[in-house]
Formats: sequence, structure tokens, C-alpha cells
Amino acid sequence: MSLDPVARFRRFSRAVTSEVGALDSSFLGRGRPLGAARVLNAIGNGHEDVGEIRAYLGLDSGLMSRLLRGLEAEGLVRTAPHPGDARRRVAALTDAGRAEFSEYETLSDARAGALLASHPRPEALLAAMDLVASALGRDRITLGQADPRGAAARHCLGAYYAELARRFEQGFDVALSRDPEAADMCPPRGAFLVAMSDGLPLGCVGLKGNGGTQAEVKRLWVAPSARGLGLARRLMEGVEEAARALGIDTLRLDTNSAALPEAARLYRAAGWTEIPRFNDDPYPDLFFERRL
Repeated sequence: MSLDPVARFRRFSRAVTSEVGALDSSFLGRGRPLGAARVLNAIGNGHEDVGEIRAYLGLDSGLMSRLLRGLEAEGLVRTAPHPGDARRRVAALTDAGRAEFSEYETLSDARAGALLASHPRPEALLAAMDLVASALGRDRITLGQADPRGAAARHCLGAYYAELARRFEQGFDVALSRDPEAADMCPPRGAFLVAMSDGLPLGCVGLKGNGGTQAEVKRLWVAPSARGLGLARRLMEGVEEAARALGIDTLRLDTNSAALPEAARLYRAAGWTEIPRFNDDPYPDLFFERRL
């Protein structure tokens, strides 16, 4: 028997709606519905521009105004004209709002922890959640330059190295792989891009420069949950744009045909040209170049 995909999707939607309390008049017992709590959460997490909050949450302007007025009436939020553009408004939490935001964070963390603790395979459950979150939030994945020594970059690079260790028959030792110096992936020599989804890193790519007009693309990685969504292509386009901004006109990269066949397909499809070996790294066997 093959279950109807639409019925399975709708069962999932009902389960999520129930679990997150979408229909509760008092989300997590704090006296207001989920919509108002989400606006409070967005402001507490650093979103200030009212228009950007509305877009981030996918709300129409009327509902956004009603939710903000309700939070203002409770003394949790205050709004004011944007200091640089009177046509826009910004929102901030009051002292009471910050306390309420903290209560929501504590309750939400506890609820998530309890659900994971009750499941026999929490890692499998988290992997499924990551897959769904990436699929539903693909249009909200952002790319930005980051410090290659920062937490988001370290997470991506750690996951990348671990995956290489699993894929290469002989394992992977980063000390043997001509690992770029962090300074070579920071302006004005290079760049490091991280893809973020609602505060969590989903992928990365580095641009290793030497101050000249030629640079290497390094450490392209996308989380398994976000693969197939075009994110690797976006990262490559982003790193090319960063290279142009630095006056770099020639890019090179290397990969391994057996362990990373999807990478070679991506580079060829993007117009990269295969060239002879240009380094002594023991892991790659394919070398590419692209003129910008």
C-alpha cells in the first residue's frame, strides 16, 4: 500500500500546528496567541525595522499593525520613526518586553528539550526537522561575509572536514591539505561567505587571496539538509562577486573526482575550465580555473 503524499503532508501540517500551539489563545501559557509571541521574539532577536519584521514573519500590514498595537498596549514594545527615514518605523522591547522575551525563550527551550528527550532517535528527528526547515525556508537563506575564525565558520568547516574524512577511503587530515590561513580569507586579501538560515549556518565557501589578481576558491560546503536547493550555486556566485570587488580576475580551485563527484559537476556546469595540477595537495585530482 502506497500512502497518498498529500495526505502525509497534511498529517504533518496538523501535527506541527498542534505542537507549536498555532491555535492556542495563550501560547505557552503567557496570555497571548502565537502571532504576537512571534513578533515579540523577532524584536528580541534583533529585528528592529517594522517592515522587515513583517516580511520576515510573512504578515500582512494590517495584522502586523494590530499585533504591534497589542504589544504596545501591554507595555512590552515601543515603536518610533526610523532615525534616518521618517517613513519607516522601528520597534524595540521595553524592560517588561525583555523580561517576557526571556520567559518565552526559557519555556520554548524546555519544550524543545522535552520533545527531543522523549524520542528514541533524537538525532534522526533533528535531521528531519533540519530538512523541513531548509525546504520551507529556502527563500529566507541569506549569504554574508564572515570571519573564518568565527563560530558559524568553525561549525561549517568542522562539518566539512568530518564529511571529507568519511568520504575519502584513507580519511582526511586537514594538516596535509594546504589549509588556508584565516588572514588569506579576509579582506583585503580574500573573503569567507556563510549561508545562514534563521541564525543557523547552512553552508560556506572561502576565497583565498594573496593580494594579487588571482585567488583560490576553498572549502565549499552545504549542509545535507539544504542540498538540492541551489545553495552551492549561490555560494559560488557569491564568492565570484566578492572576488570581483577585490579586483581579482582569475579563480582556481581543486576537488576530488571520486569522493566529491557532485562538486566537479557543479564546476563544469558553471563554466569552469579543467586545467593541469597547480598544487601538491594529496587529496584533489581535478583542477579548475575561471576567468571573471
